Amino acid sequence: MHRRVFLTSLLGASAAAAGLSGCAKGDASADTKAAATKPLADKVPAGTSLKIASYQNVQQLQFRLAKLPALPFTVSDWVNLGAGPDIINAFRAKSLDLANNAGIPPIQAHYQGFDAKIVAIDITRKPNYVFATKPGSDIRSVQDFKGRKLAFSQGQAQGVVLLRALKKAGLKYDEVKLVPLTSNQFLTALQSGQVDVAPLANSQTPAYLKQYGSKGARTIATDVVDLLNLLWAPQSVLADPAKAAAIAAYIPQWAKGQVWQYEHPDVWNEEFYVKTQNLTPDQAKSISALANKPYFPPRWDEAIAWEQETADLLAEGGFVKKFDVSSLFDHRFEPLAARAVPAEYRK
Repeated sequence: MHRRVFLTSLLGASAAAAGLSGCAKGDASADTKAAATKPLADKVPAGTSLKIASYQNVQQLQFRLAKLPALPFTVSDWVNLGAGPDIINAFRAKSLDLANNAGIPPIQAHYQGFDAKIVAIDITRKPNYVFATKPGSDIRSVQDFKGRKLAFSQGQAQGVVLLRALKKAGLKYDEVKLVPLTSNQFLTALQSGQVDVAPLANSQTPAYLKQYGSKGARTIATDVVDLLNLLWAPQSVLADPAKAAAIAAYIPQWAKGQVWQYEHPDVWNEEFYVKTQNLTPDQAKSISALANKPYFPPRWDEAIAWEQETADLLAEGGFVKKFDVSSLFDHRFEPLAARAVPAEYRK
């Protein structure tokens, strides 16, 4: 199957055409790039505002429950977006300034020709996804994926988790049928039998198994991890000294919010999973038991190496062109998250 099909299906013909150059252009002029290398301001100028992604209102809830101090700028909009393709589109439309994603969306944005940078890193050591089968499936291992229809989102973490799992199992891309979808289509695709397997987040699996487990659906756990949980922003935003200062002020709060959530699972289970996601207390506990302890490295060496491996993996399959991922990181922000948390969360 020709890999360009995925870009056209997922992103539209125009985005695919823009991405074929393999170099990030976006709206970043030479002056913009130069401005984005200037030292960060010590204070956020009065009147500064940011539009920040907060999928399912997680960030606001974390900040409220953790009783963190008020941000020194205005959040003009908490944007309820989480999927990488949606984030990139919002960046392009200038309706979003900062987002929380995994490692793959910045790679995809670069391939599409949009210039954005990673500004904060949280390392995740345990798997965030499991593979779920459609009802009535006889699939019981990754080796059984051969010849099957697999839900695949090139621009999202789930896609890379699938590619890494296939590689570890010794399966080549042409030995399976990759069905281009976005993650918000995975459940429907499984339910309808459009795909045999889809990677689901740990938080999605209890409800799916409750509904379809009795009908032969199951999950297949692996030790494949998606290492990076990150914040990133368009280069044009980072070139604005006021917005860059606001992002620098936001990063410590983001890190502290994740630490608070990890340290207070019972409260988070009740306030988020039970009250907003309509899960039972037992389902919420099963999700929290799989939670990653947040880790904010003072240096990004491991993250850069992982991001390069991911980009190379995509390039091997013809999904993107090979490039040096070091261009995706804005090192002005590198130590900020680690400085904000206790030592046990930055070792």
